[in-house]
Parts: sequence; structure tokens; C-alpha cells
Amino acid sequence: MKKALSFILVFVFVASFSALTISANSRSSVGVYINGQEFSGNVQVKDSTTFVGIRRFANAVDPSARVSYSYSTRTLTISSSKLYMTIKDGDSYLVANGRYLYTPSPIFMRYGVMYAPVMLLSKAFDAKISWQNSTSSFYVTSGSGGILSGEQFYRSDEVYWLSRIINAESGGEILKGKIAVGNVILNRARSKSFPNTIYGVIFDRKYGVQFSPVSNGTIYKAPNSDSIIAAKICLEGYSINTGILYFVNPRVSPSNWIINNRAFYAKIGNHAFYY
Repeated sequence: MKKALSFILVFVFVASFSALTISANSRSSVGVYINGQEFSGNVQVKDSTTFVGIRRFANAVDPSARVSYSYSTRTLTISSSKLYMTIKDGDSYLVANGRYLYTPSPIFMRYGVMYAPVMLLSKAFDAKISWQNSTSSFYVTSGSGGILSGEQFYRSDEVYWLSRIINAESGGEILKGKIAVGNVILNRARSKSFPNTIYGVIFDRKYGVQFSPVSNGTIYKAPNSDSIIAAKICLEGYSINTGILYFVNPRVSPSNWIINNRAFYAKIGNHAFYY
């Protein structure tokens, strides 16, 4: 009887300790306030990014928002009169009104709660967000309820050509590699040393053909879905580096003017990127 009682007490202690650990893991030194009220949901800081429990955040910012979850696809869906958003566990982006909002630190699930960056969710809901050092807190104020749609935000010609050069140069690579290729194109379009449009950069012949897909014709091949997503992420303004202007696949071009004359930034996927 004493052994059984001891076992029960140990079990209760372990269960209680586990519950406290889960509760502690749900807390964060970073505060989140929504419309003047402290956020009652879970907050996690991961990779220097503040994440919040999506369901409770959605209901706090817009009480009319409907939230559902599909176990088969591990996808959370949020819908209201102003917003339709899908968020998948493990993805590096969420889709809000047809727009692709990227996070370097992926969306994740913990103890049955799905988390996304508070800044990304605020953008999706068209909510204002600010940071105060004095309180180490984010302050969110509800806005229109939904971000401008992708049809209104993206220019079709920019998506068309940017997705094609990304696909032709890095169609089989990781998403980050695709984004980096897109960043080079957009960085060039913003530079005084190159044409000021995506199309102009891709077909620039001032110093000869700049990109091999233009000469071999693969620029005209229909892009895969990930290349289109990468193009839209780039057009949202996300940039791995705002200074990179060149890239090269060292295996294809082991001896190259870029390698010999430009400053190296990093290797992402199969490509090396340079300033």
C-alpha cells in the first residue's frame, strides 16, 4: 500500500512539474498588448523573433474572425469579411489575401498551439504595431482587418518576369536560394548602374547578356509554384541582403569575372552571391 501511495505521489509530482514546465515555456520576457489590453495568449521568442499563438491573436485583433484547423494538412485557416489567410505548420511564409509574407524563422506548433511572428500577423490583419524599449513590449492596434489583396498589390508583369528568372536560375533550389536570386534582380533595378525595371535588368545587354537563361531561352519557361512564391516574397520587400548584385554557380562557372572581381557575400543553395 505504501509503495502504491509513493508511486501515486511521484506521478502527481511529475505531472505537476510537467504542467509548470509547459506553462513556463509559454511565457516570454517580451510583452504583447492588443488595443491596450495585455495579450492573454502564448508568447514565444525564437531566433530573436517574437511569436504569438495565432488563434488567440486573431480573435483579439478581430473578434469576428473565424479560425479552423486541418489536421491532415497541418494548416490553420482564418477568415473574416476582410481577410482570408492560411498558415501551415513548418512553412516560412503565410498567405494573407493572396499575398506571401515571409519569416526567416518558420511557423511552428508547440503543445497544440500554432505560432507565427507577431509582426507578420499584424501586417496580415492590417494592424498597426510598435515597440517600446521601456516595457520590452509590442503594442498592436486593430486596423482595417485585412491586408490589401495580392491582385491589387502585385504588378502582373513584375511577377511574370521575376518568377521566370528565379525559376530559370534556381528552380530546383531551396526557397531561400530562390529569394536571393530575386533579390539580385530587384537590387539591380534599384541601382543606378543597371536598368530600373525587372524586365530591363533581365534583358540588359550593355556588357553582353547578363543571365544565361536569356541566351538559352529558358527564361520563357513557365515557372514552378515555389518560384512564383519566391517572386511575390521579394516583391513584398523581403531581402536577404540589399547589396548583392551578382550570383554564380561555381560548379558551372569555376573561373568567372564575378568571382575574381566582386566581394563575396555568401553561398546559398547552389549559388554564390556577391556585392
